[in-house]
Amino acid sequence: MSYSMTLGALAFLLAVIWGTPLIRFLKRQQLGKRIRMEGPQSHMVKAGTPTMGGLLIILPVVFITVGLNLANLLGFTLIGESVLVPVFSMVSFGLLGLLDDIAGIRRRRGDAQGLLARSKFPAQVALALFLALVMYYRLDLHSIALPTVPQRIDINGLWIPIAVFIITGTANSVNFADGLDGLAGSLAAVCYVAYGIIAYLQGQVWLAALCFTIVGATFAFLWFNAHPAQLFMGDVGSMALGATLGVVALMTGQWLLLPIIGFPFLAETLSVILQVGSAKFSRRFLGRDVRPFKMAPLHHHFELLGWSETQVTQRFFLIGLLSGMLGIALALL
Repeated sequence: MSYSMTLGALAFLLAVIWGTPLIRFLKRQQLGKRIRMEGPQSHMVKAGTPTMGGLLIILPVVFITVGLNLANLLGFTLIGESVLVPVFSMVSFGLLGLLDDIAGIRRRRGDAQGLLARSKFPAQVALALFLALVMYYRLDLHSIALPTVPQRIDINGLWIPIAVFIITGTANSVNFADGLDGLAGSLAAVCYVAYGIIAYLQGQVWLAALCFTIVGATFAFLWFNAHPAQLFMGDVGSMALGATLGVVALMTGQWLLLPIIGFPFLAETLSVILQVGSAKFSRRFLGRDVRPFKMAPLHHHFELLGWSETQVTQRFFLIGLLSGMLGIALALL
């Protein structure tokens, strides 16, 4: 565990050092965030804030992880292949998110949207399917761990579609939560700490090291993302963190605990589904627009209720911290 925490501190130092130069570069390139017109009006002051800050997380994590596991990677060992899976997840989903961010910046319309869902979602599913197949056939992962049950339950081929759903779902869940200063990053850090501890208790020291490396780099990002943010995560960061979190959960076998450990992410996703679904249903069958929330994702609902941005972030973080503690406790049963 001391090794893992040391890597976390190293990742923080490497990332925080080049955070200011990255912000300056993004400003020179005019890679600023566009704000959705239908979002809270208080967010309009954030227009132009540099985005794609997820690069601050991805590059140090990949550099440290690949560098320390180079011998295993070149030797094609099981640990090397296992390390490569979450690294590939972070890089591939990060690149997809990068394309989404660039498309959103260049788009002339005022909707501030990036890639269209009909092109982005199939790409997410394809990447998730590739990762699922690699974990199933190369890493021999196809079981589920249940609290209080000593032996894992083998679910065979059913594991593949579940893995695709988890990877794609977490990628989008973290993306939904990336709407307030410090929100997505702090919640993701809690989840990675929880799964890092679970991985360590399972003896997967290399996976625990990866989790705490991600935590350290995420802390460096939060240094610049604290309210008022100097840098936004962007899809390059949220999609990479989310997809990799799903991969880590699958590799520990404790993926059934993901909705508990990542409860705030689940709540954000469900709020979007309920908001969109109820609007479509009510317009079709009631002839009027009925929605359960003032705005979705959920953090915007509480903003419109009068909570300050800092209050929403801190209260969501506290819930996330308690959820992470509960998830670790259940993993120990």
